[in-house]
Amino acid sequence: MNISFNTRDPVYLQVIRHVKLLIARGELEGGDTIPSRRELATSLKINPNTVQRAYKEMEEAQLIHTERNKPSTITSEQEILSNVRRELLRESVHQFLEEIAPLQLSMEELMSLVEEEYSSVRRENEDD
Repeated sequence: MNISFNTRDPVYLQVIRHVKLLIARGELEGGDTIPSRRELATSLKINPNTVQRAYKEMEEAQLIHTERNKPSTITSEQEILSNVRRELLRESVHQFLEEIAPLQLSMEELMSLVEEEYSSVRRENEDD
């Protein structure tokens, strides 16, 4: 895993978000193993306690499962995996809407701009 950390959010939350992004993009799937806490801490050059906290939060959310003396794995629960993508999308849309709220756009104007940009981004991604 390779994460570019920001100074705004706690590191453990950024680790969780990165795992969720990998799931949403299909790079991690149900049953896939993830690095041990020590391996991840070493590779990201962060405190092992930070990784421990991230894993504990993901276990409590049932996003990962850890059995004694076995590697942690991504849940196979399809409902949880589907909710990850929806959660990330909602967070992004909410942040976007908060940022543009002062512009006081009408819904029609907003949707028109979103459609234009969406089409533009799709074309760019198809060219890659």
